[in-house]
Amino acid sequence: MNTTVSETNAKPPSIWWVPVVMGLIALGVGIFFVVRNDSTLKTVTVILGIFLLIQAVVEILTAIFGKGEGRGVLALVGVITAIAGLLLVKKPFETLTVLILILGIVFIVAGIARFVDAATSAEGRGGNLLVCLIDLAAGIIILAWPDLTLTAVAVIIGIVLIVRGILMMAFGFQIRSAEKNLEKAL
Repeated sequence: MNTTVSETNAKPPSIWWVPVVMGLIALGVGIFFVVRNDSTLKTVTVILGIFLLIQAVVEILTAIFGKGEGRGVLALVGVITAIAGLLLVKKPFETLTVLILILGIVFIVAGIARFVDAATSAEGRGGNLLVCLIDLAAGIIILAWPDLTLTAVAVIIGIVLIVRGILMMAFGFQIRSAEKNLEKAL
């Protein structure tokens, strides 16, 4: 058998940049929502829908190619997030109530899924628990506050996305650091 690269020397592709890019996107969208909290409902709905679609793709790919017992839950969250994103992009709602309902449900389901993932996998447990708590708090606040204004929704979403973005970027740089340390050790 004539091969150019042996199986033991093959280096898997580096993926550290995926959470960094997602973190930058989340951070950018979060800052937009906090700074431009006077945007129209349609603008907030479409931008959030696009972000949810991007996040859904990443979650589904993570579930497909990742390791751990929480992959099925991540895939489910990816599908739910994709449906919510499609709804927000294809039918930008004219009422804040529909947006609040969709967001509250997505945040709570994502929070529960992150909790299950953190409970079943030691990798990234602290970050997953922190994101879980943030998602659950945001979902509960959004659903429990009946007189929520668009400005309040935008600021809540913005804060959640800023924190998520920072955590995602930190995770990506941790992966990169671990890869470099592994290369040095080999």
